[in-house]
Amino acid sequence: MADIKQSLENLMTIDGVKCVSLVDSSSGMVLGEAGSGVDMELAAAGNSEVVKAKQETMKSLGLKGQIEDILITLENQYHIIRPMVTQKGLFLYIVLDKAKSNLALARRKVQNVEEEMTV
Repeated sequence: MADIKQSLENLMTIDGVKCVSLVDSSSGMVLGEAGSGVDMELAAAGNSEVVKAKQETMKSLGLKGQIEDILITLENQYHIIRPMVTQKGLFLYIVLDKAKSNLALARRKVQNVEEEMTV
């Protein structure tokens, strides 16, 4: 099992990664971060609202199960939001350079890190 700092450092080894953070979705507060290129405090607050909105939509539609991840594709970046299974109310947020990353490998690594992370 890896702590927050080790887990975020592990995520920083993903090809094309710009920055990563661990976020409390109820408050929008950053619990840990690494890298640069995005205002993580602002991104955490906004993406907390994205997670809450998706959960509410799923509830309204009667959809069962949990969100594995949310992918936002921008012109030059991928943003991955991965709610933690073992720590309800927390999510990992990863920003990747689209030209330098392999999305499938990045998603797999994020999943592996999330499964091994302790808070």
